Amino acid sequence: MSDTPADVLLEIHAAALAGMVNGPKQFERWAALAADEDHPDADLGEERFHEILVGEDGALTALWSRHLTAWDFAEEPQWALDTPARTDARRTVVYDRLRLGSDLRKALDDAVPVARVPGPTVITREFTPWYTSERTAARCFYWKAYEAKLRAKGWSEAATAGLDEASRAVVERLTDPEQVAARQAKGLVVGYVQSGKTANFTGVTAKAIDAGYRLVIVLGGTLNLLRAQTQRRLDMELIGQENILRGSDINDLDSLVGVDYVSDDDADWPDFVRHGGRPSALGAFDIERLTTRDDDYKGLAQGIRALEFEKREPTRPLYDPANLHHAAARILVVKKNKSVLTKIVKDLKQIHGLLGELPALIIDDESDQASVNTLDPKKWEAGATERTAINGLISQLLKLLPRAQYVGYTATPFANVFVDPGDEEDIFPRDFLISLPRPTGYMGVQDFHDLDDDGTGQAEAAHVRGIYDSTGDRLQEAMDAFVLTGALKLYRTAHGLPEGPFRHHTMLVHESVRMAEQAALAQRISTMWHNGAYKGTEGHTRLASLFEKDFHTYADGALPTPKTYADLKPYISRAHQLISKGGTPAIVVNGASERDYDQPDLDFDRTEHVWKILVGGTKLSRGFTVEGLTISYYRRTTQQADTLMQMGRWFGFRPGYRDLVRLYIGREETLGRSRNARTVDLYEAFEAICRDEELFRAELARYAPLVDGRPQVTPAQIPPLVAQHLSWVKPSARNKMFNAELVEVRSPGTWVEPTAYPDTPEELAHNTEAWEPVLAALGDAPVRLAVGDDVGYEARVGTVSHETLMQVLCDLRWSVPSRFSPHLEFLLRAGQQPATIDDWFVITPLQSAAGGRQGRILGRGPFTPVRRTRRRAPLFGGISEPKHRAAALRIAGAVTTTGSAAVEEHVRPRRGALVLYPVVESEFRLTADGSVEPRDLVMAFSVVAPKSSVGPGSPLVRFRAIDSGRQDAVVIDRDDVRP
Repeated sequence: MSDTPADVLLEIHAAALAGMVNGPKQFERWAALAADEDHPDADLGEERFHEILVGEDGALTALWSRHLTAWDFAEEPQWALDTPARTDARRTVVYDRLRLGSDLRKALDDAVPVARVPGPTVITREFTPWYTSERTAARCFYWKAYEAKLRAKGWSEAATAGLDEASRAVVERLTDPEQVAARQAKGLVVGYVQSGKTANFTGVTAKAIDAGYRLVIVLGGTLNLLRAQTQRRLDMELIGQENILRGSDINDLDSLVGVDYVSDDDADWPDFVRHGGRPSALGAFDIERLTTRDDDYKGLAQGIRALEFEKREPTRPLYDPANLHHAAARILVVKKNKSVLTKIVKDLKQIHGLLGELPALIIDDESDQASVNTLDPKKWEAGATERTAINGLISQLLKLLPRAQYVGYTATPFANVFVDPGDEEDIFPRDFLISLPRPTGYMGVQDFHDLDDDGTGQAEAAHVRGIYDSTGDRLQEAMDAFVLTGALKLYRTAHGLPEGPFRHHTMLVHESVRMAEQAALAQRISTMWHNGAYKGTEGHTRLASLFEKDFHTYADGALPTPKTYADLKPYISRAHQLISKGGTPAIVVNGASERDYDQPDLDFDRTEHVWKILVGGTKLSRGFTVEGLTISYYRRTTQQADTLMQMGRWFGFRPGYRDLVRLYIGREETLGRSRNARTVDLYEAFEAICRDEELFRAELARYAPLVDGRPQVTPAQIPPLVAQHLSWVKPSARNKMFNAELVEVRSPGTWVEPTAYPDTPEELAHNTEAWEPVLAALGDAPVRLAVGDDVGYEARVGTVSHETLMQVLCDLRWSVPSRFSPHLEFLLRAGQQPATIDDWFVITPLQSAAGGRQGRILGRGPFTPVRRTRRRAPLFGGISEPKHRAAALRIAGAVTTTGSAAVEEHVRPRRGALVLYPVVESEFRLTADGSVEPRDLVMAFSVVAPKSSVGPGSPLVRFRAIDSGRQDAVVIDRDDVRP
């Protein structure tokens, strides 16, 4: 019995685990049932299981990894006893239900550690659960195929389980496709730029068609280049070979004429999903493609038959399970193009009665581009809603398909969030908004910007190369970096790294939106390339210097990297050859017609090696994945935040070469013309926008947890939340206003930093004088505040009662009062409750003086005011310094890391912390006695309320209806509001 082979045990374990549809169950009993007939004498004891597991049997470990990870990631299953997903507590519940011994638990923990990664953040309306585990297990043909494809591509079990969880979060909020009553759900999924949103909506598509959705329309960008890229992904990873062939004999060349991928010997055809036969012959259903790799939707050349669904039971509606699960699914991947969408609408209108029975799914990739209605409501005719072309056609599709569900995908969500939710025919995500977590291995803002650190961060030093007036344009250096990194990729391939991630090697140059200027720039790059002497002494001298001072310095020690340039030099020639292929290193990627993009050097799927410098603009900034992007050269200015964010093509996955990624970016670029021209720092602008987006995601995460089983916030209440931080975003419906007014934001243990300070001398002086009681409480002797291993900083400190601080805060004036009033409301209400807030510890950091000057404030001090500017008038950007936060958070009980004695002696259970920053916006004046004029000061501050200020289970936000007579109205006319 003890000699039970590993393959036999694997077979038994696989059968036992496969039967646990509703969660983990006693493993020994289920294994005995699985072994009963074929292997009755198998050793099912834990000792043999443990022996094979620690013996590095990869297959058994992989099997258990799949199931343990799935149970770890399951969101709120009944069997989990309310334990959070992806925690040790959840894993313990799993082991308890499996009834495994301690030795086996330890071995499994070592082999399959709990993946402590964040899940998606979900803001949702209440919905009727229908997507049960039983239903999922019964109908999962295409999801299982896609899941297997992801594993074959090298996805980890945690990444696969994370996608399973995130895609389920979408599908379960759609309407049950078998439901008798027609209902549309609309949602928005927010990812990161180039972070794998396509993988998510492919998973959603797989689960949706498995569940019963029979028409899927994917709006895949505004160019055929983007549309074809999406079509190929779906064909390769979901639809599969058998559905593409549609019965054609793979060995009969005549029958393959015109068949995508096969007829032109596409090298990747063997990698397309194979189902093992026509899905309909395997008990599932086929997928019929109404678009192909090369052809967008052109109208139904074969007649309306392609959209006619045969019913097994003609007297029953299509959504009846007897019909639904035997009908083929139709998938279209189309451009957001007026003529294309018009053809779809026209053909759908000819189907008549069936449309009311047809469960459909519309997936809108880059949903903030072209889909949003941008017409000015003030110019509409009375009683009419006028729409832009694409928005109007999406609206028509939703009207024609009463059972259609709409899911938008974007990395820049603000335009979608501010769509008028009162327009029932528009695309406002009224049912759900899901923010996807940052994927493992993704290079994002944190890898290029040293956010919230104390000056020791290396992100900027490692990856960012600023372009200043004093540095020249650095274009030659960027091109040299492109050659060097190409050679380093070849070196790494030769020293054991897989070649796949290095198949393509690209550089992106983005300076202008004007096509003539891009063509001239490409010509200049070509000239510089041919004069670069890359095969001569001059070129090698430049490359050797750049390698030593940059790439050798910041190389990842875990990856193969030559010790000297001499070791790398043999690979330079091959890199130069690959980049020079075709006679020029650069290609222009822009234009007004499709043929401008139909060039082999831009086809990452069908071209073996794309090693090029891409000179482009807007067309490369939306949805298009630039494979192998290693060097980015960016100097284009724009005032549109979402446009700027989408230009960040340097974000993405860079396996095996993330240490080689470099961003050359303008730090002193001219924005505007003539008298309105000003100098801007594009790197700083990116950082500001990234901070806004991170703050948006953090706000969603705060309000996502349910309270008493109900949502704290619905999607319709997101706009007033977002409006506190994103003043540059305006609702598209200017004649409407949201009926939900944010009254209170409860933020225990959270750093709150107001930015809407007044800008008139009178109001500034008033605010300065209001702080007199707090200034009076500060001690004269500075103390050093430090937490953990930080060196800390010196500050003057003191303590004031809650009542005193509230009197000060209530007396302050603001440029935009609504930005602080919800926080003030919280502090006032908290002070009225027993055992919540006793007092406040005040910290005034000793700053470096602006211009080396100090001054007294209201006879107190001296203080050293700091210089800050208003980034979006009348609002400041960040005022505080990250290094000042830890002590305040510790004193307020928000962190447990121990501080210095000067910190710990002031920690109290019901004590908040306030950090006070005297700020000046320009050179300040001193009076005869050395005081700063109160009218020259902005008395900025940040607060951290104690954790005790909100009881457990309390909602973090409170709204009220502006028009109390219409409590349920999401939006109301501005003219209806009376003072």
